Amino acid sequence: MVDCHILLLTFPAQGAINPSIQLAKNLIRMGVKVTIITTLSAHSRMTKSNSTIPKGLSISAFSNGYDDGFKEGDNYEHFMSELRIRGSRAIAELIKASAEESYPITYLVYTTAQPWVAEVAHGHHIPSAVLWTQPATVFDIFHYYFNGYGDTNRKIVNDPSSSIQLPGLPLLNSRDLPSILVPPHSEKYRWAFLSMKEQLDLISTETNPKILVNTFDAIEPEALRAMKKHNLIPIGPLIAPSDASFNGDLFKKSHGYVEWLNSKPISSVVYVSFGSIAVLSKQQMEAIARGLLESHRPFMWVIRAKVNGEREEDKLSCLEELGQEGLIVPWCSQVEVLSHPSVGCFLTHCGWNSSLESLVSGVPVVGFPQLLDQMTNAKLLQDVWKMGLRVVANEEGIVDNKEISRCIEMVMGGGEREREMRGNAKKWKELAWEAMKDGGSLDMNLKAFVDALGDGH
Repeated sequence: MVDCHILLLTFPAQGAINPSIQLAKNLIRMGVKVTIITTLSAHSRMTKSNSTIPKGLSISAFSNGYDDGFKEGDNYEHFMSELRIRGSRAIAELIKASAEESYPITYLVYTTAQPWVAEVAHGHHIPSAVLWTQPATVFDIFHYYFNGYGDTNRKIVNDPSSSIQLPGLPLLNSRDLPSILVPPHSEKYRWAFLSMKEQLDLISTETNPKILVNTFDAIEPEALRAMKKHNLIPIGPLIAPSDASFNGDLFKKSHGYVEWLNSKPISSVVYVSFGSIAVLSKQQMEAIARGLLESHRPFMWVIRAKVNGEREEDKLSCLEELGQEGLIVPWCSQVEVLSHPSVGCFLTHCGWNSSLESLVSGVPVVGFPQLLDQMTNAKLLQDVWKMGLRVVANEEGIVDNKEISRCIEMVMGGGEREREMRGNAKKWKELAWEAMKDGGSLDMNLKAFVDALGDGH
C-alpha cells in the first residue's frame, strides 16, 4: 500500500469526468487513496450509474452556484470565476479536514486549464500535477504559442493558405489549431484562452512540472518528447478495458437500441454523436439529417434532449424518413456502441474522449469538429493516424448534406481509401489495447509516477 492520498479536482464536463474516474480506478488499483472533488452538478452525473464509481473512491462535492450544470445562455466567465472562488475554498477545507482525520492529502491532481488548483496546493505546501485531458499535440501547440511562436501562429491565422511546422508536430494550418487561438472563437472564448495561458505560464515557472497526459506513446511519440523541459507522462488511454469490449449484459439496459444494432449487418451502421457540449444550428442539423438519408445506410444518432424536455429532432423536416432509415436516441453508452460489431463508422465532433474511444474500438471516423481541441484531433485522425476523413464546410460555414454523404461513402464505400482507413483503425486498436493491458505502458508509466510520490519526488 502506497502511503499517498491524492485529491483529484475534475472540471464539471464529461470530457474531464470520464478520464478522471478512469485515472482514479487505476490509482486505487495501485494502492493509492484517492478523493475526487468536483461540483454538485458533476457529482450528480457521476453517481447516476453506480457501476462507474470504483470501489474505494471517495467523492467530495461543492456548489459553484450552478448546481443543475451550465446551461445554454449562462455566462461562462461567471461560471469559471465561481468555480475558482468556491473550488479554492472547498479544496482548502478538505485539506484541513483530511489532516484532522489522519488521512492527510499528500498530492493534488487537477484537469486541464484549472491552474488555480496548483495555487491552492502551493499555499498548503502540497505538490501537484495536471491531468491533461487533450492530446499531447495540443499541449505542444499551446506551449509554442505562448513561448515564442505566437507571431508565427498569428500569421497562419490571418492567411489560411499558409502553414506552420512546429518541432515534433505535423504540418498545421489555421483550421488545425485549437479554436481558441483562431477568430472568431478567440474572442468568444477569451476566458478559455486566458485560462490556458495561465496554465502554460504556471507550468513554465515550475522546476519539474509533471503533466499526466491521456494518450499513449504509439500514437504521439514525437509530440510527447517535443518538450524537452517538461515531463509529459502518457498514462492513457484512460478507458477501462472491461468497458471497451462488447458486453451483452450492459446492452440489456440500453432502452432498445441493442436490439436495433443486433438487427444490422456487420460494419453497416453509421453512429452519430456530437458529445455533451456542442450545440448545432437548425440548418446544420437539417443538413446532417439529409446527408444521412442520402448515404442510404442505417444510422444511430444521439440527439440530447434539452433541459426543458424539448426534442431537437422534432424540428427536422424529414423526421418521418429518419425514423424509417435509422434510430434516434437521447443517450447511449458510447464505448459499448462503438464496440458493437454492426457499427462501421463514427460521425463525431472529435472530442478527445470520443477520439480515443474510436481508436480503442477500431472504428474509422468522419470528423466534424466544433471547437477547442477538436480541430487538432480531427487533423490527427485524418492526416496522422489516417483512420478517417474530416468534413469541409461551405462558404456559409455549414457542412452540407452532399459533403456528409460523400465522406460517409468514402469511409464505408468499399474502395481503396476505406480499406486503408479500416486497416489503420485496426492497427491503432491493437496498439491501444497493448497500452491498456496489465503491464502495458499505462501501468508502467502510472506506477513510476506513484513510486516517485512514495519517494517524496
